Amino acid sequence: MIGRLPLDEQLDVLRTVLSRNEVLTDVLARTATLNLPGWYVTAGCLFQTVWNVVTDKPPTSGIKDYDVFYFDGSDLSWEAEDVVIKAGREVFDGVPAEVEIRNEARVHLWYEEKFGVPCAPHESTESAIDSFAATTCCLGVRLEPDGRWRVYAPHGLSDVFNLVVRPNPALAPRAVYETKALRWRSQWPELFVLPWPG
Repeated sequence: MIGRLPLDEQLDVLRTVLSRNEVLTDVLARTATLNLPGWYVTAGCLFQTVWNVVTDKPPTSGIKDYDVFYFDGSDLSWEAEDVVIKAGREVFDGVPAEVEIRNEARVHLWYEEKFGVPCAPHESTESAIDSFAATTCCLGVRLEPDGRWRVYAPHGLSDVFNLVVRPNPALAPRAVYETKALRWRSQWPELFVLPWPG
């Protein structure tokens, strides 16, 4: 089982598996050209690619969008973020999927209105990734200038490879986790979904 390999070997397998999703590798390469501070391609497009490969589905199956996070605390206005989003539209033109770019320095400004719970300002893109509703989601990858992959996985990779969905009650409310888990199980019935604590 991949999830029982030493972490360095899991990282090698992760790169091999993610590279089977040509949309993802294209998004990574194109995002690198934007020179966004602290950027990662993150969340569903990563762990769902792994789930697809592990369950013998096409690598892009069921992936809703490709999330690009960056962190720029120098200007928290919507207008500044929108400039980046518009630049992204040009860079991602022709990609056969939706690519969503978000400045994680701004999340606290809109999170409570959308999800019903307050969100303290994030300190980095990594701290934003730390707050996803499931530990499986807490994964980010970016291309460094030398072509090396930087992988951020605060909960490791074993659950991702083992098809385990584990709640992360750091920020997102229970309903968000349960809604996502229900949707994921409908597409990947092999998943083992752990209940929300308490």
